[in-house]
Amino acid sequence: MSRFLIERRGLMMMTAAAGLTAAMPRRLWAADPISFGGDLSAVKAAVEKQQPEAIKRLQDWIALPSIAAENRNMQEGAQRMADLLKEAGFQTATIMPTDGQPGVFATLDAGAKRTVGMYFMYDVKQFDPSEWSSPPLEGRIVDKAPFGKVMIGRGAINQKGPEATFLAALHALKAAGKKSPVNIVLVAEGEEEIGSPHFGQVVHKPEVLKALSKCHEVFMPFASQSPQGSVEVYLGAKGLIEVELTSSTEKWGKGSKDDIHSSYKAALDSAVWHLVKALNTLVSEDGNDPAIDGWYEHVKPLTDRQKQLIAEKVASSKEEDVKKLMGVQHWVRDLDYRAALERLAQEPTVNIEGMISGYTGPGGKTILPSKATAKLDFRLVPDQTAKDAEAKLRAHLAKRGFGDIDVKVSGGYDPTQTDENSSLIKASVATYKEEGMAVSLAPRLGGSWPGYIFTGAPVSLPAGHFGTGHGSRAHAPDEYYVIESSNPKVQGMADATLSYIKHLYALASV
Repeated sequence: MSRFLIERRGLMMMTAAAGLTAAMPRRLWAADPISFGGDLSAVKAAVEKQQPEAIKRLQDWIALPSIAAENRNMQEGAQRMADLLKEAGFQTATIMPTDGQPGVFATLDAGAKRTVGMYFMYDVKQFDPSEWSSPPLEGRIVDKAPFGKVMIGRGAINQKGPEATFLAALHALKAAGKKSPVNIVLVAEGEEEIGSPHFGQVVHKPEVLKALSKCHEVFMPFASQSPQGSVEVYLGAKGLIEVELTSSTEKWGKGSKDDIHSSYKAALDSAVWHLVKALNTLVSEDGNDPAIDGWYEHVKPLTDRQKQLIAEKVASSKEEDVKKLMGVQHWVRDLDYRAALERLAQEPTVNIEGMISGYTGPGGKTILPSKATAKLDFRLVPDQTAKDAEAKLRAHLAKRGFGDIDVKVSGGYDPTQTDENSSLIKASVATYKEEGMAVSLAPRLGGSWPGYIFTGAPVSLPAGHFGTGHGSRAHAPDEYYVIESSNPKVQGMADATLSYIKHLYALASV
């Protein structure tokens, strides 16, 4: 989303490593000074006193994994989400049924002049405990160079760690005898990790739309700092559709209806090769460009301003550090750094997540499989839409003789874009700068989150991310979130908590 991070949110660190400071456009600062809450010593003391409680709250949340793909603990996850919000001071937190997994709609009325929208997710990705160095549901705190003490657990960074840190901010305000400087309208979902197929049913309920109509922006908590402590503010995100393509001999009407001895391949068609041939038609010869009919019809090129932001990024960062961080050997087609970053921002993608067919255990098993499935994700850029992308994919396959291949879209949503002079971006950049962080703007996140539901009609608000601190390995084993930082450039959980409080004050005054 999610998700948001190297693994899930589209190679965020690719453009957020090593000594970043891009020049802010003059017009971004042509407004009244922004307030960060003045003397926050009492709030800071409350944050520090409550830190053990905040850590335990996060560990307990990690111990309850809600996994939409497995239909695991979804009702329990929604209830826990509602309980956490009420404990943090939300007067209402209502579980919202959908045709899929439930969402949560919550409101915090602080009697403030300004209202802010927020997005949470309570679901996490699947995991295999055997791949982890410590139990993925334990939330164990370990030493990890060069960061200090980190919490390892599924959901630690994506997305429970940043969300729990924001909730700790509300707890601290309350303990310090202060009200939130803004009213908050919050919507949470439990299906982000499967493409948010029913999130619209939550947001578009009349009572939710009415509440959001009072907001000026929507943001989600995020641990935005790179390992060097810098921050990149993304002005949008790519859209997404997640798809399963399944080839079966039974539906195809060829070959054997069941798996059969591989010696019969000489006389029978293969469902697996049929799928492979279909997949080959989706991309260019080298696999790097979408080749689906009409795919680029609505692709909007980068603007001169967006290219300028990328050029500033290249000038202020070290390519070798980025490559080392990500384990990159070469950019696609041996492009230079700037061209690679422009592709990351501009290009839609066709990616094979995984393939399943036949026998994959030890040794060989000479069978001719009757079924094969490929899991794919398609990243979309403005002005593509998820609906149009699905239609084009189906038409492309049918036209080439692959209409028998089953196309199952598990979820998806459109791209987002937010103006750099919006209230959200202004308050976010100002808060990062107040914290002494190197900050830059980027055209869009290479990954995806369902921000389209907020930036598009009928909500039509700026939407994005805010948060300090660091974590990584989302969706992977040993996912982590920094709790106590030994790196002076990277904030731990307590400092990140205080940053959220400053951000709320900034939003109140922008």
